[in-house]
Amino acid sequence: MKQGYLAGLMCLVAGASLAAPDNLPDPATADMFPRIDIQQAMLGQSLFFDPILAGNKNIACSTCHHPTLGTSDGMSLSIGEGGVGLGPDRRLGEGEHVYARIPRNAPALWNRGSTLFHTMFHDGRLQTDAERPQGVLMPAARDLERPVLNPLAAQALLPITSADEMAGQHDENETAALVEKMTFMGESGAWSTIAAKVEGVPAYRAAFDWIIGPDEPVHITDIANALASFMTFEFRSTDSPFDRYLRGEEDQLSDLAMEGMELFYGDAGCSGCHAGTFQTDNSFHAIGMPQIGPGKAHVADRIYADIGRMSVTQDPNDAYKFRTPSLRNVTLTAPYGHAGAYATLEAVIRHHMNPRDSLMAYTIDQAVLHDVDTDHLDTEALDDPEEMARIAAAIEFDGVDVTEDQIPALIAFLEALEDPIALTGRLGVPASVLSGLAMDQVLPPGLVEAPTAPQPMTPNRARIIRAANPVPAVGPVRRPDITPAELVRVDREITAQLLGR
Repeated sequence: MKQGYLAGLMCLVAGASLAAPDNLPDPATADMFPRIDIQQAMLGQSLFFDPILAGNKNIACSTCHHPTLGTSDGMSLSIGEGGVGLGPDRRLGEGEHVYARIPRNAPALWNRGSTLFHTMFHDGRLQTDAERPQGVLMPAARDLERPVLNPLAAQALLPITSADEMAGQHDENETAALVEKMTFMGESGAWSTIAAKVEGVPAYRAAFDWIIGPDEPVHITDIANALASFMTFEFRSTDSPFDRYLRGEEDQLSDLAMEGMELFYGDAGCSGCHAGTFQTDNSFHAIGMPQIGPGKAHVADRIYADIGRMSVTQDPNDAYKFRTPSLRNVTLTAPYGHAGAYATLEAVIRHHMNPRDSLMAYTIDQAVLHDVDTDHLDTEALDDPEEMARIAAAIEFDGVDVTEDQIPALIAFLEALEDPIALTGRLGVPASVLSGLAMDQVLPPGLVEAPTAPQPMTPNRARIIRAANPVPAVGPVRRPDITPAELVRVDREITAQLLGR
């Protein structure tokens, strides 16, 4: 009798400890995504992997957002224009020199085409705004000339007109020269130059004929819509174990993941910012993430600083605030933070436990950086006590209520946000692109263990420091000749799944 009572009590206690929190988000539904034209998505696939959009035709959108690298590039800060290769294996081309690394971490693209995402970039400098042309707030001189599919389409226009990302330097090509003059719009602007270059490829002109008609000139927004259609279709991530759990399949989460979910939506308070279906409140918070790299140059006397949201709003209360990232497939999108300061998920969780102490104890050996010479030290902000004090003073919270022995449970829950279907790819990496230009070679990234102790660095060189598992070993695999009919079938399956049928 006593043994039976104890066994029953243990079951009750276990059941209570694994009970679902009452503040779980709604499951993903079909109306959270726009309907996608498959032909347009297939056209966008080629454009996404095609260097034709770059000023010097040597870098593509996929270079920094490659599906084999979790739709990012596996690095804290990227090498943009002037580099060769992908991810950790990227290097400078022969005779090339970069002024600085790209100043912010390349964000992952999972679900960015959803109607729930209305803010783009770490500082939100692009967002929906009914008072702006075509309903989207854009950076200076870059207002949209025509409506676009969604904010993701508008976002796609900015890297291709960034000198360090894809446009190149002002003396290298026509697009870059126009970017230097801040001439983007109109018939003689950078966007028209890019659109004309794409239209000049017969295969692209023929593909656009099916989308916009044979008599309509290709406009930059047509290119943006195709890119957004591809990214919305390809990177929709709504079939993780957690998604299935939310749809009623209660056996999808392990006991450890259930414990992590209870922490995430309970005592740890993670869901206060990582709220909603895709674990983001789309808002901005100052959590004391370390600043590494060249900064965004919005502060005249310290160009290595990055004041985040304040650079957009000019409100001092927004200093050092950055947009809450979605956590979908987060275990495969390292490094973390607006500057990619932390190479591992465990490290960034520890930062949240005590942000001020973590900030002050930070050393750059925790980042993942290419071994290249640049004109600025990666540690300039870290070496400025006053800048470090400013970052610390802006921190909004004292730390999450998580203990050391609870970290594995949180990681187990975050692993349950991995979507195997999305990671495999729907269209995948094409065998070639319509321009005929050479694509980035997809090679398994070589990984090495992150060092356990700081190692010396020469003044202008940072070693490549790779986390044990920052990126997946195998990327999307799809046959290159997949038919539109097959994609329509896949799209219908996804929609039916989200509709619960």
